[in-house]
Amino acid sequence: MNEAGTRNVYWRPWDEPGLEHLHVTFAADGMRAVGLILRKLDTAHLRCRYELETDAAWRTRKLSFAVMASGETAAGRLVLESDGEGNWHVNGEPQPDLAGCLDPDIQITPFTNTLPIRRLGLGSGASADIQVVYVPVPDLTPRLAEQRYTCLEELGPNGGSYRYEGLFRDFTADLTVDADALVTDYPETFRRVWPL
Repeated sequence: MNEAGTRNVYWRPWDEPGLEHLHVTFAADGMRAVGLILRKLDTAHLRCRYELETDAAWRTRKLSFAVMASGETAAGRLVLESDGEGNWHVNGEPQPDLAGCLDPDIQITPFTNTLPIRRLGLGSGASADIQVVYVPVPDLTPRLAEQRYTCLEELGPNGGSYRYEGLFRDFTADLTVDADALVTDYPETFRRVWPL
């Protein structure tokens, strides 16, 4: 796993037009990521940009997300800020119904799966149920969602494998990740196109 340095990764949706470029910087005091997503979602063509920062324990401290869309879908902007202990502000206002969440989950990127994988540090066979701040796109109305991660193959120099369960929507996928816990394969949802 990278303790310091930068990575660039590209993903595309499994069966819809689109592409994401992620630039992520790892440092001793936390991680900073910038993502650019071009995506067709239903009838809308979206251009999204996000910035996400964590502390050294992989607890999210800030997420900024902006979307521009074609057609009748409105543009939007969302800023989530956390104290790292599960207390959130949404666009500057306290959001007590999100209390206890440590991770955001952005609907249209596999990157946010990296956050709980790194934060939880699960050993082989271990699982954890968590609550996340789910961010649907394009409406950007955050809500609490329940998820489960199970370690199928512990993260190491050759990567790892995790079962993700979206308990709030009865969805399951087995994810393969590289040594930095960045998704390489998310069956029927996302494919990494570079680096392979």
